[in-house]
Amino acid sequence: MTPPESRRHMPPSLTLDHLRARATAATAMPPAGLGRAVAALGFVQADPIRAPARAQDLILRQRVKDYRAGDLERAFGRLALEEDYLYAYGFLPRETAHLLHPRHDPAAPGGRHVPEGLAAEVLAFVAERRIAHPADLEASFGRERTTNGWGQMSKATTRALHLLQHHGLLRVASRRQGIRVYALAHPRPDPLEPAERARRLVALVLALMAPASEVGLGRTFGLLRRGAPGLGPFRAVLAAMLKAGEVESAGIDGETYLWPAGMKAKPVDDAPRVRLLAPFDPIVWERRRFEHLWGWDYRLEAYTPPAKRRFGYYALPLLWKQAVIGWANVGQEGGRLRVETGFIGRQPRSRDFRRALDEELMRMEAFLAPRG
Repeated sequence: MTPPESRRHMPPSLTLDHLRARATAATAMPPAGLGRAVAALGFVQADPIRAPARAQDLILRQRVKDYRAGDLERAFGRLALEEDYLYAYGFLPRETAHLLHPRHDPAAPGGRHVPEGLAAEVLAFVAERRIAHPADLEASFGRERTTNGWGQMSKATTRALHLLQHHGLLRVASRRQGIRVYALAHPRPDPLEPAERARRLVALVLALMAPASEVGLGRTFGLLRRGAPGLGPFRAVLAAMLKAGEVESAGIDGETYLWPAGMKAKPVDDAPRVRLLAPFDPIVWERRRFEHLWGWDYRLEAYTPPAKRRFGYYALPLLWKQAVIGWANVGQEGGRLRVETGFIGRQPRSRDFRRALDEELMRMEAFLAPRG
């Protein structure tokens, strides 16, 4: 636990309603341009499933004006963005991606990764071609296969590309029909001192997850440390930030929450609006916090056997005002939107709710419509 002397206690008037308001307001923003929205978020998680669109598109549709599915992929090459692994795989500003490198390689002397064998040949190939699609490598290196971490079969050259990207030697320059196209990584500034690097990474993740439960944050940083061991023990970094006044902390119902200092407790917003959120949206990403704030245990069930699903293949959490009260499964049939909703309690019967849900479905239809 965080040392008690480092904590700043929540005012007695602050309730779960206020925490819910903070959670929804922390990453909400007026609709902005695509690059500005990604920069403001700091990280957008990616997922390949389209139900009805990829997670990154579902996240950005709530924060980018007139966003259409696939806009990020179409604009990626001209924006100063990178694809990389933070606590999950996703999109982030280039200066943020620099914090993740160099990654520690426990198998390499001194921890600095040096490509060998096929990986070194692939790196030289990309350097010569400047841009390389995985199919280009297949033509030059053949279709030798190797087993990846999930026990499935993956082309050896593609795995080499992923390894080189993970260690910051290659970057994703663009995508073609969802497939990563690679180039040499941009030159990076000299790495920060480990303590400063850790502080910035903690600040980034905490801002994205705020207010974050201490236990959930620990699990998140457990994922992050595997990719960026320079982080160090997150509790020590967090304790130092609490002591310096960069982070505030308080307890409620036996849960400890943390957020960046100066994050105001905004009034509860009762604007009658419905939002269908991605399963990986920052508002709902941390499942422990979700269950505490909204009182039910939402789960992503895409990999759950159909007979055991409670919510559906790719249920989108349904946010009504400041409460996540249910979910929706959205698809398209014959060019028309198909929607199935579910609710934890009784479905709201008010005219405001019906109108807000209809408006959100109209926004969803526009989002899914192809660009002219």
